Amino acid sequence: MTSRTVTPPQAATALADGVPGADQPAATRGRTSVADVVVVKIAGRAAREVPGVHDMGGGLSRTLGAVRDRVPGGRPNVGRGVKVEVGERQTAIDLDLVVEYGVPIADVARDVRENVIDAVERITGLEVVEVNVAVNDVRLPDDDPAPPAESRVA
Repeated sequence: MTSRTVTPPQAATALADGVPGADQPAATRGRTSVADVVVVKIAGRAAREVPGVHDMGGGLSRTLGAVRDRVPGGRPNVGRGVKVEVGERQTAIDLDLVVEYGVPIADVARDVRENVIDAVERITGLEVVEVNVAVNDVRLPDDDPAPPAESRVA
């Protein structure tokens, strides 16, 4: 996508340095960290809430996800199509979308950015420095979902 300036990525990120001591306010004692997967899930859910977003992910990830979703007990992967970089106080997010035919793509991308930024900043406290949206496909009205897989056992 594009280059960006984000504090170095880590598996878990500190939002504020804790100051030890019983004489300090409770809110400053200790550290809060947010794992990358948390930002991925929040961003994925927020993007899917926007009207006009049909699915997320590239072709292969969508195909594999559709197969897994049909398996009994399989759950949709809310993080499919989402990549993040998380630093100490900031995050950058890349999204791969499939949009519905006929919706203005620029409007959907804008709405996705706004919803994702609002959700991630509100829930995590991290500053979202950018949300890059790549529209990889469009769902046409006559596109049928894949037929359910037939079970080989009774």
